[in-house]
Amino acid sequence: MALPLDARLEAVLFASGEAMPKKRLAALLDAKPAELADATDALRERLEEGGLSLVETEEELELRTAAEAAADVKSLRESELSRDLGKASLETMAMILYRGGATRGEIDFVRGVNSAAALRTLRLRGLIERIDDPADRRRAKYLPTVEALAHLGVGKREELPRYAEFTQSLADQAVAVTDEA
Repeated sequence: MALPLDARLEAVLFASGEAMPKKRLAALLDAKPAELADATDALRERLEEGGLSLVETEEELELRTAAEAAADVKSLRESELSRDLGKASLETMAMILYRGGATRGEIDFVRGVNSAAALRTLRLRGLIERIDDPADRRRAKYLPTVEALAHLGVGKREELPRYAEFTQSLADQAVAVTDEA
């Protein structure tokens, strides 16, 4: 049994965890712009009584928590911030620091698992920032923040332990991959 378009739209927006261009959504869902608009209206109506809401601009759609759930979401974030960073977040942070930035795909590839939760935790704590990837504006790149360096007690990335060794190893691996191609 196929899901209706509004339910498929909800699933894709939930899975992405960020704003998505309407054009991309239409292509992913194999829907015409008018069909996507109708599905957007249906989803918005269905979400009116729930804990999620649909945020829409001219170009993008995003699934967000409802304003009425703000106190509960605040409690969740405060509890997350009070815990130590876990292994996944530390691995992700190290990769971003030593590479001078990384995309989610690069992080997932190296770690071998989905890094969305680790990236979210690091962003919530202000340790990384998300920018458009200059090499491909369709994806995001994550960079360390000044707060991350201060948290680690270093003034710049080059002061990280074994920085020269790790960056040289990364450069050697990049050359090896290029030579194999």
